[in-house]
Amino acid sequence: MAQTYERPDLAALADLERVLESMAEELAAWRRRTLKAEAELKEAQASGGVVAGAELKESRQRVIELETENQSLRQRIDAAKERLRVLAARLSFLEQHGGGTAA
Repeated sequence: MAQTYERPDLAALADLERVLESMAEELAAWRRRTLKAEAELKEAQASGGVVAGAELKESRQRVIELETENQSLRQRIDAAKERLRVLAARLSFLEQHGGGTAA
């Protein structure tokens, strides 16, 4: 009975790829928000940098929301970094104990 060889590092590489894709999506979302915020800032500067009553309240609320979201995203990135560290350690282990056949 012939057995096919399955590389032991493939699961770790697949996990790593999923984490990297997730991080790329989050970075793209951050970029979109940054571009939007920069456009809003330019618009405010064009009007003399003055924001009137109701707009000021909305702007302050938006800042609070963005800071909260930013904190949440930082926590997610820290968690992703930790997952990457674990996956890298697993991959290193597999490379060392798998005869160095990992790509």
